[in-house]
Amino acid sequence: MQVFIGMILGALLLVAGVYIYDSQSTSSVANGQSAATNRTIVNWDVASADWRAMKARAHEDWARLSSR
Repeated sequence: MQVFIGMILGALLLVAGVYIYDSQSTSSVANGQSAATNRTIVNWDVASADWRAMKARAHEDWARLSSR
């Protein structure tokens, strides 16, 4: 059980670290060509859209399964 808690905590720390790193780096859209070396690691807009789509699909699947 401790191993699973450690894995979950590690994944959360990884995502938080990447988010903090990305939020402090400049975007290539904001600063043009000079910011190409400081691009963010994750496209957070795409990640947010994918997360919303996954939640909607899970909700629809749960509603379908629970209605049986």
